[in-house]
Amino acid sequence: MSDTWPMLAIDRKRGSLVDQIVAAVSAMVQNRELRVGTRMPSVRLFAKANNVSTFTVVEAYDRLLTLGLLSSRRGSGFFVAQPRTASAPQTPTIQATPIAIDALTPDLYSGVSDALPVGAGWLPPEWYGEETVLDAVRHAMRIPANRLRGYGHPLGFPQLRQRLAGNLADELFAVEPDQLLLTHGATHAFDLILRTLTRPGDTVFVEDPGYSNLLSLVRHHGCVPVGIPRTDAGLDLEFLGAQAAATQPKLMFVNTVLQNPLGTSLSQAQAHRLLGLAEQFDFWIAEDDIYRELATRGDASLAAMDGLRRVIHVGSVSKTLSPVLRVGWIGASNSLLPELVRVKMLAGLTTSEINERAVYDAISARGYRKMIERLTERLQTGREATIERLADAGMAPVARARGGMFVSAGWNAPPTPEWNGKLIADAAVRAGILLSPNDFFMLRQSDSVWFRFNVAYADTPVLIDFLKGYQP
Repeated sequence: MSDTWPMLAIDRKRGSLVDQIVAAVSAMVQNRELRVGTRMPSVRLFAKANNVSTFTVVEAYDRLLTLGLLSSRRGSGFFVAQPRTASAPQTPTIQATPIAIDALTPDLYSGVSDALPVGAGWLPPEWYGEETVLDAVRHAMRIPANRLRGYGHPLGFPQLRQRLAGNLADELFAVEPDQLLLTHGATHAFDLILRTLTRPGDTVFVEDPGYSNLLSLVRHHGCVPVGIPRTDAGLDLEFLGAQAAATQPKLMFVNTVLQNPLGTSLSQAQAHRLLGLAEQFDFWIAEDDIYRELATRGDASLAAMDGLRRVIHVGSVSKTLSPVLRVGWIGASNSLLPELVRVKMLAGLTTSEINERAVYDAISARGYRKMIERLTERLQTGREATIERLADAGMAPVARARGGMFVSAGWNAPPTPEWNGKLIADAAVRAGILLSPNDFFMLRQSDSVWFRFNVAYADTPVLIDFLKGYQP
Protein backbone atom coordinates (compact mmCIF):
# COMPACT_ATOMS: atom_id res chain seq x y z
CA MET A 1 0.00 0.00 0.00
CA SER A 2 2.75 2.46 0.93
CA ASP A 3 4.33 2.17 -2.54
CA THR A 4 1.09 2.61 -4.51
CA TRP A 5 -0.80 5.17 -2.48
CA PRO A 6 -3.03 7.17 -4.85
CA MET A 7 -3.40 10.93 -4.92
CA LEU A 8 -6.62 12.02 -3.22
CA ALA A 9 -9.01 14.55 -4.74
CA ILE A 10 -7.88 17.45 -2.54
CA ASP A 11 -8.85 20.94 -3.61
CA ARG A 12 -7.09 23.82 -1.83
CA LYS A 13 -9.99 26.12 -2.68
CA ARG A 14 -12.55 23.81 -1.10
CA GLY A 15 -11.65 24.30 2.56
CA SER A 16 -9.45 22.76 5.25
CA LEU A 17 -6.96 20.24 3.82
CA VAL A 18 -7.05 18.32 7.09
CA ASP A 19 -10.85 17.98 6.92
CA GLN A 20 -10.66 16.80 3.31
CA ILE A 21 -8.04 14.13 4.10
CA VAL A 22 -10.01 12.89 7.11
CA ALA A 23 -13.20 12.68 5.05
CA ALA A 24 -11.49 10.92 2.13
CA VAL A 25 -9.74 8.30 4.26
CA SER A 26 -12.90 7.76 6.31
CA ALA A 27 -14.87 7.13 3.11
CA MET A 28 -12.24 4.65 1.89
CA VAL A 29 -12.52 2.75 5.17
CA GLN A 30 -16.32 2.78 5.01
CA ASN A 31 -16.31 1.56 1.40
CA ARG A 32 -13.72 -1.10 2.30
CA GLU A 33 -11.19 0.30 -0.11
CA LEU A 34 -8.99 0.28 3.00
CA ARG A 35 -9.40 -2.90 5.02
CA VAL A 36 -8.67 -3.45 8.70
CA GLY A 37 -4.96 -3.95 9.26
CA THR A 38 -3.88 -2.11 6.10
CA ARG A 39 -0.70 -0.17 6.73
CA MET A 40 -1.02 3.51 5.88
CA PRO A 41 1.79 5.31 4.08
CA SER A 42 4.28 7.23 6.19
CA VAL A 43 3.58 10.88 6.90
CA ARG A 44 6.25 11.98 4.45
CA LEU A 45 5.07 9.64 1.66
CA PHE A 46 1.43 10.67 2.10
CA ALA A 47 2.44 14.34 2.03
CA LYS A 48 4.53 13.87 -1.11
CA ALA A 49 1.83 11.88 -2.93
CA ASN A 50 -0.82 14.52 -2.22
CA ASN A 51 1.34 17.64 -2.44
CA VAL A 52 0.54 18.79 1.10
CA SER A 53 2.73 19.59 4.10
CA THR A 54 3.76 16.96 6.61
CA PHE A 55 2.11 19.11 9.30
CA THR A 56 -1.23 18.68 7.51
CA VAL A 57 -0.82 14.90 7.38
CA VAL A 58 0.19 14.69 11.05
CA GLU A 59 -2.94 16.60 12.05
CA ALA A 60 -5.14 14.43 9.80
CA TYR A 61 -3.64 11.18 11.11
CA ASP A 62 -4.07 12.41 14.67
CA ARG A 63 -7.75 13.13 14.05
CA LEU A 64 -8.24 9.71 12.44
CA LEU A 65 -6.63 8.15 15.52
CA THR A 66 -9.10 10.06 17.70
CA LEU A 67 -12.01 8.86 15.56
CA GLY A 68 -10.79 5.28 15.97
CA LEU A 69 -10.28 4.79 12.25
CA LEU A 70 -6.51 4.39 12.56
CA SER A 71 -4.23 2.87 15.15
CA SER A 72 -0.51 3.45 15.64
CA ARG A 73 2.21 1.00 16.50
CA ARG A 74 5.43 2.36 17.83
CA GLY A 75 8.17 1.98 15.25
CA SER A 76 5.80 0.50 12.65
CA GLY A 77 3.53 3.36 11.61
CA PHE A 78 -0.23 3.75 11.19
CA PHE A 79 -2.78 1.04 10.39
CA VAL A 80 -6.49 0.90 9.61
CA ALA A 81 -8.14 0.04 12.93
CA GLN A 82 -10.84 -2.46 13.84
CA PRO A 83 -14.14 -0.54 13.99
CA ARG A 84 -15.30 0.24 17.51
CA THR A 85 -18.75 -1.19 16.73
CA ALA A 86 -20.06 -3.86 14.39
CA SER A 87 -21.30 -1.25 11.97
CA ALA A 88 -18.98 0.37 9.50
CA PRO A 89 -17.43 3.65 10.62
CA GLN A 90 -19.41 6.63 9.45
CA THR A 91 -17.78 9.37 7.48
CA PRO A 92 -17.37 12.35 9.84
CA THR A 93 -19.52 15.31 8.96
CA ILE A 94 -17.51 18.31 7.88
CA GLN A 95 -18.71 21.74 6.98
CA ALA A 96 -19.09 22.08 3.22
CA THR A 97 -17.64 25.56 2.88
CA PRO A 98 -15.66 27.14 0.08
CA ILE A 99 -13.08 28.38 2.60
CA ALA A 100 -12.09 27.07 6.03
CA ILE A 101 -9.28 27.69 8.48
CA ASP A 102 -6.92 25.69 10.66
CA ALA A 103 -3.95 26.51 12.89
CA LEU A 104 -1.50 26.34 9.96
CA THR A 105 -3.57 28.32 7.46
CA PRO A 106 -1.01 30.34 5.47
CA ASP A 107 -3.03 33.56 5.68
CA LEU A 108 -2.49 33.60 9.46
CA TYR A 109 1.25 33.95 8.84
CA SER A 110 1.82 35.46 5.40
CA GLY A 111 0.56 38.99 5.98
CA VAL A 112 -0.51 39.27 2.33
CA SER A 113 -4.19 38.41 2.72
CA ASP A 114 -6.82 41.12 2.41
CA ALA A 115 -8.67 39.62 5.40
CA LEU A 116 -8.64 41.40 8.76
CA PRO A 117 -5.89 39.47 10.66
CA VAL A 118 -7.52 39.45 14.09
CA GLY A 119 -6.13 35.99 14.87
CA ALA A 120 -2.61 36.56 13.53
CA GLY A 121 0.57 36.66 15.61
CA TRP A 122 2.22 39.69 14.01
CA LEU A 123 1.78 43.44 14.35
CA PRO A 124 1.44 46.21 11.76
CA PRO A 125 4.92 47.31 10.59
CA GLU A 126 4.38 50.84 11.91
CA TRP A 127 3.88 49.44 15.43
CA TYR A 128 7.35 47.89 15.39
CA GLY A 129 9.13 51.06 14.29
CA GLU A 130 9.46 50.28 10.61
CA GLU A 131 12.11 52.92 9.90
CA THR A 132 14.45 51.34 12.44
CA VAL A 133 13.97 47.96 10.79
CA LEU A 134 14.33 49.27 7.23
CA ASP A 135 17.47 51.22 8.09
CA ALA A 136 18.96 48.10 9.65
CA VAL A 137 18.10 45.97 6.61
CA ARG A 138 19.64 48.51 4.24
CA HIS A 139 22.80 48.62 6.33
CA ALA A 140 22.99 44.81 6.51
CA MET A 141 22.81 44.56 2.72
CA ARG A 142 26.16 46.36 2.56
CA ILE A 143 27.83 43.15 3.71
CA PRO A 144 31.60 42.99 3.01
CA ALA A 145 32.43 41.08 -0.17
CA ASN A 146 34.68 38.66 1.71
CA ARG A 147 31.62 37.52 3.73
CA LEU A 148 29.89 36.30 0.56
CA ARG A 149 31.93 33.10 0.52
CA GLY A 150 31.17 30.24 2.84
CA TYR A 151 27.95 29.60 4.71
CA GLY A 152 28.58 31.74 7.77
CA HIS A 153 29.36 30.65 11.32
CA PRO A 154 27.31 27.60 12.45
CA LEU A 155 26.47 29.37 15.72
CA GLY A 156 25.35 32.49 13.86
CA PHE A 157 26.70 36.02 13.34
CA PRO A 158 29.28 36.55 16.13
CA GLN A 159 28.55 40.24 16.75
CA LEU A 160 24.86 39.54 17.25
CA ARG A 161 25.60 36.73 19.70
CA GLN A 162 27.92 39.08 21.57
CA ARG A 163 25.23 41.76 21.75
CA LEU A 164 22.54 39.28 22.86
CA ALA A 165 24.82 37.85 25.54
CA GLY A 166 25.42 41.36 26.87
CA ASN A 167 21.70 42.15 26.90
CA LEU A 168 20.85 38.90 28.69
CA ALA A 169 23.57 39.51 31.26
CA ASP A 170 22.18 43.00 31.94
CA GLU A 171 18.55 41.87 32.17
CA LEU A 172 18.45 38.22 33.31
CA PHE A 173 21.48 35.95 33.64
CA ALA A 174 25.15 35.64 32.74
CA VAL A 175 25.76 33.80 29.47
CA GLU A 176 28.69 33.54 27.08
CA PRO A 177 28.25 34.30 23.34
CA ASP A 178 29.29 30.71 22.55
CA GLN A 179 26.33 29.47 24.60
CA LEU A 180 23.96 31.12 22.10
CA LEU A 181 22.87 29.46 18.86
CA LEU A 182 21.03 31.61 16.31
CA THR A 183 17.99 30.11 14.58
CA HIS A 184 15.30 30.93 12.00
CA GLY A 185 12.96 32.20 14.72
CA ALA A 186 11.57 30.47 17.80
CA THR A 187 9.71 27.69 15.97
CA HIS A 188 13.00 26.58 14.37
CA ALA A 189 14.52 26.60 17.86
CA PHE A 190 11.72 24.36 19.16
CA ASP A 191 12.29 21.97 16.27
CA LEU A 192 16.04 21.75 16.98
CA ILE A 193 15.37 21.11 20.67
CA LEU A 194 12.91 18.33 19.87
CA ARG A 195 15.31 16.78 17.33
CA THR A 196 18.13 16.86 19.86
CA LEU A 197 16.46 15.74 23.08
CA THR A 198 13.57 13.47 22.09
CA ARG A 199 12.83 10.28 20.23
CA PRO A 200 9.47 8.98 18.91
CA GLY A 201 7.31 7.83 21.79
CA ASP A 202 8.79 10.25 24.36
CA THR A 203 6.38 12.26 26.48
CA VAL A 204 6.58 16.03 26.08
CA PHE A 205 4.69 18.39 28.36
CA VAL A 206 3.07 21.46 26.79
CA GLU A 207 0.86 24.16 28.20
CA ASP A 208 -2.88 23.76 27.64
CA PRO A 209 -3.82 26.15 26.14
CA GLY A 210 -0.49 26.89 24.50
CA TYR A 211 1.28 27.81 21.27
CA SER A 212 -0.65 26.10 18.45
CA ASN A 213 2.28 25.30 16.14
CA LEU A 214 4.15 23.64 18.98
CA LEU A 215 1.39 21.06 19.47
CA SER A 216 1.66 20.01 15.82
CA LEU A 217 5.46 20.03 15.97
CA VAL A 218 5.58 17.73 18.99
CA ARG A 219 3.31 15.24 17.23
CA HIS A 220 5.32 15.56 14.03
CA HIS A 221 8.37 14.27 15.89
CA GLY A 222 6.41 11.23 17.02
CA CYS A 223 6.30 12.41 20.63
CA VAL A 224 3.27 12.23 22.91
CA PRO A 225 2.09 15.70 23.98
CA VAL A 226 0.58 15.91 27.46
CA GLY A 227 -1.21 19.17 28.19
CA ILE A 228 -0.64 20.83 31.56
CA PRO A 229 -3.60 23.12 32.27
CA ARG A 230 -2.72 26.81 32.39
CA THR A 231 -5.23 29.31 33.68
CA ASP A 232 -5.34 32.79 35.14
CA ALA A 233 -3.69 31.29 38.24
CA GLY A 234 -0.77 29.83 36.28
CA LEU A 235 0.16 26.19 35.73
CA ASP A 236 -1.66 23.35 37.51
CA LEU A 237 1.47 22.05 39.23
CA GLU A 238 -0.38 19.33 41.16
CA PHE A 239 -1.53 17.88 37.85
CA LEU A 240 1.96 18.31 36.42
CA GLY A 241 3.53 16.37 39.29
CA ALA A 242 1.06 13.52 38.96
CA GLN A 243 1.58 13.31 35.19
CA ALA A 244 5.37 13.46 35.57
CA ALA A 245 5.27 10.52 37.98
CA ALA A 246 3.07 8.55 35.58
CA THR A 247 4.67 9.36 32.20
CA GLN A 248 8.33 10.26 32.87
CA PRO A 249 8.49 13.22 30.46
CA LYS A 250 11.68 14.02 28.59
CA LEU A 251 10.94 17.72 28.02
CA MET A 252 8.50 20.53 28.81
CA PHE A 253 7.86 23.75 26.89
CA VAL A 254 6.87 26.76 29.01
CA ASN A 255 5.98 30.33 27.98
CA THR A 256 6.92 31.97 31.31
CA VAL A 257 5.91 35.61 30.65
CA LEU A 258 3.00 36.98 28.59
CA GLN A 259 1.99 33.49 27.59
CA ASN A 260 0.49 32.83 24.17
CA PRO A 261 -2.55 32.81 24.02
CA LEU A 262 -3.52 33.97 27.54
CA GLY A 263 -1.11 36.86 28.12
CA THR A 264 -0.43 35.76 31.72
CA SER A 265 2.93 35.35 33.49
CA LEU A 266 4.09 32.79 36.04
CA SER A 267 4.79 34.01 39.55
CA GLN A 268 8.24 33.64 41.09
CA ALA A 269 6.83 31.00 43.45
CA GLN A 270 5.37 28.92 40.61
CA ALA A 271 8.59 29.18 38.63
CA HIS A 272 10.61 27.92 41.61
CA ARG A 273 8.23 25.02 42.16
CA LEU A 274 8.29 24.09 38.47
CA LEU A 275 12.09 23.91 38.56
CA GLY A 276 11.85 21.69 41.62
CA LEU A 277 9.55 19.29 39.76
CA ALA A 278 11.88 19.24 36.76
CA GLU A 279 14.73 18.33 39.09
CA GLN A 280 12.67 15.70 40.89
CA PHE A 281 11.47 13.96 37.73
CA ASP A 282 14.57 14.70 35.63
CA PHE A 283 13.12 16.47 32.58
CA TRP A 284 14.38 19.40 30.51
CA ILE A 285 12.55 22.72 30.31
CA ALA A 286 12.52 24.77 27.10
CA GLU A 287 11.58 28.30 28.16
CA ASP A 288 9.78 30.16 25.37
CA ASP A 289 10.84 33.72 26.25
CA ILE A 290 10.00 35.58 23.06
CA TYR A 291 7.80 38.17 24.83
CA ARG A 292 10.39 39.09 27.50
CA GLU A 293 11.08 42.60 26.17
CA LEU A 294 7.36 43.40 26.39
CA ALA A 295 7.10 42.16 29.99
CA THR A 296 7.72 43.90 33.31
CA ARG A 297 11.32 43.92 34.49
CA GLY A 298 11.71 41.47 37.37
CA ASP A 299 9.12 38.97 36.11
CA ALA A 300 10.04 35.34 36.67
CA SER A 301 12.74 33.81 34.46
CA LEU A 302 13.35 30.07 34.64
CA ALA A 303 16.68 30.42 32.85
CA ALA A 304 17.87 33.03 35.35
CA MET A 305 16.83 30.88 38.31
CA ASP A 306 18.36 27.72 36.88
CA GLY A 307 21.51 29.10 35.25
CA LEU A 308 20.96 27.05 32.06
CA ARG A 309 21.53 23.72 33.80
CA ARG A 310 18.32 22.01 32.73
CA VAL A 311 16.54 25.08 31.29
CA ILE A 312 17.01 25.95 27.62
CA HIS A 313 16.32 29.60 26.83
CA VAL A 314 14.56 30.48 23.54
CA GLY A 315 14.29 34.05 22.29
CA SER A 316 13.22 35.84 19.11
CA VAL A 317 12.82 39.30 17.58
CA SER A 318 9.54 38.47 15.80
CA LYS A 319 7.43 40.35 18.36
CA THR A 320 9.69 43.38 18.78
CA LEU A 321 11.22 44.01 15.32
CA SER A 322 9.53 42.01 12.59
CA PRO A 323 8.72 38.34 11.94
CA VAL A 324 10.05 38.77 8.39
CA LEU A 325 13.62 38.84 9.70
CA ARG A 326 13.26 35.25 11.01
CA VAL A 327 15.92 35.47 13.71
CA GLY A 328 15.73 33.67 17.03
CA TRP A 329 18.18 32.01 19.37
CA ILE A 330 18.76 29.21 21.83
CA GLY A 331 20.71 29.67 25.05
CA ALA A 332 21.96 26.39 26.52
CA SER A 333 24.62 24.82 28.71
CA ASN A 334 28.11 24.22 27.36
CA SER A 335 27.44 20.48 27.45
CA LEU A 336 24.22 20.64 25.40
CA LEU A 337 25.01 23.35 22.87
CA PRO A 338 27.46 21.33 20.69
CA GLU A 339 24.77 18.75 19.98
CA LEU A 340 22.25 21.48 19.12
CA VAL A 341 24.81 22.93 16.69
CA ARG A 342 25.34 19.52 15.10
CA VAL A 343 21.58 19.07 14.63
CA LYS A 344 21.23 22.57 13.20
CA MET A 345 23.90 21.81 10.61
CA LEU A 346 22.32 18.46 9.74
CA ALA A 347 18.93 20.12 9.23
CA GLY A 348 20.06 23.18 7.27
CA LEU A 349 23.72 24.07 7.84
CA THR A 350 23.61 27.71 8.94
CA THR A 351 21.22 30.64 9.23
CA SER A 352 21.11 33.87 7.22
CA GLU A 353 23.95 36.20 8.19
CA ILE A 354 22.28 39.08 6.36
CA ASN A 355 19.16 38.76 8.54
CA GLU A 356 21.33 38.44 11.64
CA ARG A 357 23.34 41.53 10.69
CA ALA A 358 20.08 43.45 10.27
CA VAL A 359 18.93 42.41 13.74
CA TYR A 360 22.31 43.36 15.20
CA ASP A 361 22.07 46.82 13.65
CA ALA A 362 18.46 47.28 14.82
CA ILE A 363 18.95 46.29 18.46
CA SER A 364 22.19 48.29 18.62
CA ALA A 365 20.51 51.48 17.39
CA ARG A 366 20.23 54.35 19.88
CA GLY A 367 16.45 54.50 19.57
CA TYR A 368 15.76 50.79 20.06
CA ARG A 369 14.83 50.95 23.76
CA LYS A 370 12.53 53.90 23.17
CA MET A 371 10.91 51.99 20.34
CA ILE A 372 10.18 49.06 22.71
CA GLU A 373 8.71 51.45 25.27
CA ARG A 374 6.40 52.98 22.66
CA LEU A 375 5.39 49.51 21.45
CA THR A 376 4.57 48.39 25.00
CA GLU A 377 2.44 51.50 25.59
CA ARG A 378 0.63 51.05 22.31
CA LEU A 379 -0.12 47.40 23.13
CA GLN A 380 -1.48 48.44 26.52
CA THR A 381 -3.85 50.94 24.89
CA GLY A 382 -4.88 48.39 22.26
CA ARG A 383 -5.51 45.74 24.90
CA GLU A 384 -7.80 47.98 26.93
CA ALA A 385 -9.72 49.04 23.81
CA THR A 386 -10.06 45.41 22.68
CA ILE A 387 -11.51 44.25 26.00
CA GLU A 388 -13.99 47.13 25.95
CA ARG A 389 -15.03 46.41 22.35
CA LEU A 390 -15.44 42.67 22.93
CA ALA A 391 -17.75 43.35 25.86
CA ASP A 392 -20.18 44.86 23.33
CA ALA A 393 -20.41 41.39 21.78
CA GLY A 394 -21.00 39.76 25.17
CA MET A 395 -17.44 38.41 25.38
CA ALA A 396 -15.20 38.43 28.45
CA PRO A 397 -11.48 37.65 28.83
CA VAL A 398 -10.68 34.08 29.87
CA ALA A 399 -7.63 35.39 31.77
CA ARG A 400 -6.27 38.75 32.90
CA ALA A 401 -3.49 39.47 30.42
CA ARG A 402 -0.41 41.07 32.01
CA GLY A 403 0.67 42.60 28.71
CA GLY A 404 1.72 41.57 25.23
CA MET A 405 -0.15 41.27 21.96
CA PHE A 406 -3.14 39.10 22.78
CA VAL A 407 -6.45 39.03 24.58
CA SER A 408 -8.24 35.69 24.73
CA ALA A 409 -11.93 36.18 25.25
CA GLY A 410 -15.18 34.37 24.61
CA TRP A 411 -18.67 33.44 25.71
CA ASN A 412 -19.45 31.42 28.83
CA ALA A 413 -21.45 28.79 26.96
CA PRO A 414 -20.48 25.21 26.04
CA PRO A 415 -19.74 24.43 22.38
CA THR A 416 -22.13 22.27 20.38
CA PRO A 417 -21.83 20.58 16.96
CA GLU A 418 -23.85 23.47 15.51
CA TRP A 419 -22.09 26.28 17.44
CA ASN A 420 -18.38 26.16 18.17
CA GLY A 421 -15.17 28.06 17.60
CA LYS A 422 -14.13 26.26 14.43
CA LEU A 423 -17.49 26.83 12.70
CA ILE A 424 -17.49 30.49 13.70
CA ALA A 425 -13.88 30.91 12.48
CA ASP A 426 -14.77 29.33 9.13
CA ALA A 427 -17.70 31.72 8.79
CA ALA A 428 -15.38 34.60 9.69
CA VAL A 429 -13.00 33.69 6.84
CA ARG A 430 -15.87 33.96 4.39
CA ALA A 431 -16.63 37.39 5.89
CA GLY A 432 -13.03 38.51 5.40
CA ILE A 433 -11.89 38.07 9.02
CA LEU A 434 -9.16 35.70 10.26
CA LEU A 435 -9.96 34.34 13.72
CA SER A 436 -7.99 31.89 15.89
CA PRO A 437 -10.43 29.76 17.93
CA ASN A 438 -9.51 28.04 21.19
CA ASP A 439 -9.37 24.68 19.34
CA PHE A 440 -6.03 25.79 17.85
CA PHE A 441 -4.41 26.11 21.28
CA MET A 442 -5.87 23.25 23.31
CA LEU A 443 -5.44 19.50 23.73
CA ARG A 444 -8.40 19.05 26.06
CA GLN A 445 -12.01 19.85 25.28
CA SER A 446 -12.96 23.37 26.31
CA ASP A 447 -16.16 24.05 28.22
CA SER A 448 -16.63 27.40 26.44
CA VAL A 449 -16.02 29.07 23.07
CA TRP A 450 -13.24 31.66 22.94
CA PHE A 451 -10.77 33.19 20.52
CA ARG A 452 -7.32 34.72 20.66
CA PHE A 453 -7.51 38.36 19.53
CA ASN A 454 -4.54 40.40 18.32
CA VAL A 455 -5.01 43.80 19.99
CA ALA A 456 -3.58 45.65 16.99
CA TYR A 457 -6.53 44.58 14.82
CA ALA A 458 -9.45 43.84 17.17
CA ASP A 459 -10.68 47.35 17.92
CA THR A 460 -12.93 47.58 14.88
CA PRO A 461 -16.73 47.67 14.40
CA VAL A 462 -16.47 45.12 11.55
CA LEU A 463 -15.26 42.44 13.95
CA ILE A 464 -17.73 43.28 16.70
CA ASP A 465 -20.70 43.30 14.32
CA PHE A 466 -19.64 39.86 13.07
CA LEU A 467 -19.26 38.45 16.60
CA LYS A 468 -22.64 39.81 17.68
CA GLY A 469 -24.22 37.66 14.99
CA TYR A 470 -22.86 34.52 16.71
CA GLN A 471 -23.47 35.54 20.30
CA PRO A 472 -25.25 32.65 22.11
